[in-house]
Amino acid sequence: MNSSTNSGVYPQGIKLGVDVGTVRVGLAICDPDEILATPFKTVGRDAKKNSDVRVVVKHATEMRAVQIFVGLPRTMKGEERSSAQMATEYAELLAGELARAGLDVPVNLVDERLSTVTAHRNLHEAGMSSKNHRKVVDQVAAAGILQHAIEMQQARGTDVGRRVNAPAQSDTSRSAPTLQASSGPEPDSSTRGLQL
Repeated sequence: MNSSTNSGVYPQGIKLGVDVGTVRVGLAICDPDEILATPFKTVGRDAKKNSDVRVVVKHATEMRAVQIFVGLPRTMKGEERSSAQMATEYAELLAGELARAGLDVPVNLVDERLSTVTAHRNLHEAGMSSKNHRKVVDQVAAAGILQHAIEMQQARGTDVGRRVNAPAQSDTSRSAPTLQASSGPEPDSSTRGLQL
């Protein structure tokens, strides 16, 4: 896989977008020419065993992805709360699993304010009933995250977002870290969005 990210250069080719939730993880993919991001799949979130992280890595391997963008939900004021911490931890788990699989695929966090709101609006405008949104809204949100990221890369001519590294593991710890459930109030998904 070609994932060179020298200064002023970003990986070019198939990329994945990831929208992380407490119950589901939405996946999107773009074409090799990075023109269009499309919804791909919704995976059930498994915060205890992280099997969904392995599913994302499996798809990245099969599709020969060169980069993965994980949405970082912030409040409208740009603050990072528990959902942002969850996304950051998920991105770290993903980077760790990619490294364990021997894959040099960068994982970047990108701001995703209003992505879920936009996804619901787009589904409504496409004629889908609200009760059916849940099945695909996460992957549509992931497509919005990915589309914005690839457009920003092309406009700026450089990589975007914040690179995430795999968490350092001690020799005594063989198991992958797991995400902890949030106990605090979570910002309403209607305040999530999409900017870098």
